[in-house]
Amino acid sequence: HVQLVESGGASVQAGGSLKLSCVVSPYGTGRRCMTWFRQAPGKEREGVAQVDGDGSRFYADSVTGRFTIFKDSALNTLYLQMNSLNPEDTAMYYCAADSWCTAQPNYWGQGTQVTVS
Repeated sequence: HVQLVESGGASVQAGGSLKLSCVVSPYGTGRRCMTWFRQAPGKEREGVAQVDGDGSRFYADSVTGRFTIFKDSALNTLYLQMNSLNPEDTAMYYCAADSWCTAQPNYWGQGTQVTVS
């Protein structure tokens, strides 16, 4: 059973930065496909950033150039560095994992709230 625990969400002003963390157990991120999703009130969930088992990264157009997804295998942790935040980035952010990349991963964290004002 894979467990994901996110942290790092906060309230920040527009233009600010945050780094979200997601600790993955057991065995860390390994060669799993790891994805950050977000969901704002009244909106559909959207994939924000993804890193596959080979290390290839993909970003939603809305965050390209501002967000960076990366892993620290030694710490079994996935990160999302978010810069130049704007109010449209306000959402609950979730990390998700699966053996391969899919729009419906099997394993999800509880979420961490990001609010930009």
